[in-house]
Amino acid sequence: MRLPEPVRMERVAVVAAAEDLRAVLVATADAGVVEPDVVPESAGGPASEALQRALAHAAAGTPVLAPQAPDIGALEQAGRLGELAGEAELERIAGSAVTRGAVAAIAGWSPAVAIDPLAERLRPVGGAVVRLAFPRGAEPPTLVGARGTTGAFQPLVDVYATVPYADVNPSLFAGLAYVVMFGMMFGDAGHGVLLCAAGAIMVRARTGLLARYRGAAPFVIGAGVTSTLFGFAYGEAFGPTGLVPVLWIAPLAQPITLLAAAIGVGAVLLAIAYGLGTVNRWRESGSVQALVALSGIAGSALYLGLALVGAGWSWHATALSIAGAAAAAGGLALGFAGLYLNAGGRAAGAVEAGVELFDAVVRIGANTVSFARLAAFGLTHAALGAIVWNGTTAFGARGGVWWVLAALTFVLGNAVAFVLEALVAGVQALRLDYYELFSRIFISQGRPFRPWHVPSSIGEEA
Repeated sequence: MRLPEPVRMERVAVVAAAEDLRAVLVATADAGVVEPDVVPESAGGPASEALQRALAHAAAGTPVLAPQAPDIGALEQAGRLGELAGEAELERIAGSAVTRGAVAAIAGWSPAVAIDPLAERLRPVGGAVVRLAFPRGAEPPTLVGARGTTGAFQPLVDVYATVPYADVNPSLFAGLAYVVMFGMMFGDAGHGVLLCAAGAIMVRARTGLLARYRGAAPFVIGAGVTSTLFGFAYGEAFGPTGLVPVLWIAPLAQPITLLAAAIGVGAVLLAIAYGLGTVNRWRESGSVQALVALSGIAGSALYLGLALVGAGWSWHATALSIAGAAAAAGGLALGFAGLYLNAGGRAAGAVEAGVELFDAVVRIGANTVSFARLAAFGLTHAALGAIVWNGTTAFGARGGVWWVLAALTFVLGNAVAFVLEALVAGVQALRLDYYELFSRIFISQGRPFRPWHVPSSIGEEA
């Protein structure tokens, strides 16, 4: 199975005869698929100076480029700030061109799939695209080409960090983990259906507040589905109303079972995060770094070993505990070696490695136990639902006008519980994704791909 990863990038040079450079740059800017290298000290030209003068009296316009070099003075006099801004952009990029005799070139990055179409586009105006070798030590910019479910959950990763170019993109895993954790904390079939309905409305919204946040609809719908499923598992639908049967456990009746299940879910998610972290360390720095990194094989062996020791102790399986202790010892040895070398060796390096290794062991325990909040907030939701339902039935049992108060208690109580618990579950699921899982998947962040795009006015003139 192919792992989800950023789009493959190529190092390229856009090449043209000096007299054709403007036309080639206009076509390149219009295509918007190249991120050119720009010399920070490149001086502006007449268009940049005219734009600065014009901006003192008017707001900037959207940059646009004309196919032929315009009269800068006429543009300034006419207040055509969009075209002035486009010419200033062109001067900035052209100032970074490398010229050798009659040939000029601009180096940069481009998605591999866009190079051939760009070459076809530049050929009529005298330009060409040349593939270059990757500069030693350079990291290409990241362009995520996620589609479908992976793309729907991509904002969850983008808010945290730009995926490094060499890494696996964890958006699908992160999104699925998020909605499962949310559902476990917000387990109520009635509230889950309401979330699904809200997500469906967001998808169809074209104006207003819901349309502005339409990108969050996959999260809302996914969370609604898992909340509904956990609601059936818990026997909760607007509280313990009896509308749905208990298919697994009643949270308030079996809190210890729910707590154990929450920690088990967390252990599985952490194991997947360690696996992704190992793959990323291998892709970033090779097999040696993957072997000794605490977010790689060393950390995975330590985590697995501690989990086996815990399982062996719980199940009274001595062989399992011995196997776990051996795996944990191997992970500790590999992790210490990596930390010792990174610290520069010697006695001070050994002390530093020992402290960091102790911290890693403590964090593994703390991170695993942190998933107990899935049960804690699931119990809170169930308790709120029970309070509202008990109040409703108490008023309803009196009959007559008390039915009105019972209805108000049911509607308003569920509304308050829905809003409070949705907010809490959303924040806590996000926290677990970022602090417990992503801290193992990522050790750095990449640089987003920012292509140079200034549209041409050719289409407008036509």
